[in-house]
Amino acid sequence: MKSAFFITGTDTNVGKTWATIALMRCLQMQGLSVVGMKPVGAGCEWHDGMLKNSDALLMQQYASVPLEYSQINPYAFEAAISPHLACGAVDVSVDVISDGYTRLQQRADVVLVEGAGGWYSPMSGVLENAGLAQALRLPVILVVGIRLGCINHARLTMSAIRQSGLSCAGWVAVQIDQAMPGFDGNLTYLRECLDAPLLGVLPFSAAGDFDLLAAKLSLPNWQKVDVNQKK
Repeated sequence: MKSAFFITGTDTNVGKTWATIALMRCLQMQGLSVVGMKPVGAGCEWHDGMLKNSDALLMQQYASVPLEYSQINPYAFEAAISPHLACGAVDVSVDVISDGYTRLQQRADVVLVEGAGGWYSPMSGVLENAGLAQALRLPVILVVGIRLGCINHARLTMSAIRQSGLSCAGWVAVQIDQAMPGFDGNLTYLRECLDAPLLGVLPFSAAGDFDLLAAKLSLPNWQKVDVNQKK
């Protein structure tokens, strides 16, 4: 059975992309073929005559099968601002993203779709992360950057995911501040109050050793997960 998940975060810059690549590597180590998708990316740079997003380039690098860049990131914008501003007059189409996602499903056992920013962050003037996850009907993995304020952000986001009618397959904790006081206490509190399995704790890392990060994850057999969520 094909599986897919929507990766969201408690905020921007919480380690969502590194968590996504670590999840890809962990699933690959289980013998599954995995590809990532970054439907909308801002802050892109010009490479080989086209705008490319650094997060999407990592997904392309670690994909189990060779993919064209545009298959991973159909909407790439240059301005390093919120996508709903960076897109300008470009119509970010749910249908285009959905069609691209469906084609990726045919290429791999698992597709990980990474959002932009947090759950309610806008991807365009009319589309936000929550709406895209609902349109694709995907279970959600929540990435929690452990920092001051993360408990409130994590609980609010988890509640919003449930209210959207989607399930949360689990959450990943990321140590984004190496010297954060009370890290263990905050982690313990979150484990007790978040109604979803903790898939792993990614330690602070100055460089992306994704095999090391993947080793910190413990994932269930997602081959049995029905990715078709109720609307």
